[in-house]
Amino acid sequence: MNIAFFLLPKQEVVYLSIHSTLRQTLERMEYHRFTAVPILREDGTYAATVTEGDLLWFFKSRSDLKFETAHQITLEDIPLRIQHKTVRIDSNMEDLIRLAKVQNFVPVVDDNDKFIGIVRRSEIIEYTAKHMLDKVPANSSIRTDKSVT
Repeated sequence: MNIAFFLLPKQEVVYLSIHSTLRQTLERMEYHRFTAVPILREDGTYAATVTEGDLLWFFKSRSDLKFETAHQITLEDIPLRIQHKTVRIDSNMEDLIRLAKVQNFVPVVDDNDKFIGIVRRSEIIEYTAKHMLDKVPANSSIRTDKSVT
């Protein structure tokens, strides 16, 4: 299986510039209801991933900060607790799955380290579940329908 099969291309990904403000970040994450968003540098390379937790801890550490002044701070100024790792588009599935265990999504880069999209953990789980359930014998006690009990 090739990583490209799971790729959500850059043009369909919500991402931020390293120069985005704290206010822009909060508003974008709220609008899309995302808990984490990739950050790109001006040259299109992946810089990091900002999470709700990063923003929460930053607000907690800055008692002088108010939402009304959040436009004065850029993502460059916000410490990130976790450094999300990337995979190259030609990486093997083991590398992708290893990262997807601990990241909601895995940023994917090309040979020039340009960000080309993400692979969402949920897509890997859905694919795996579908293929596992297709192989379950008919007389098995494992439910193969999508109902919840």
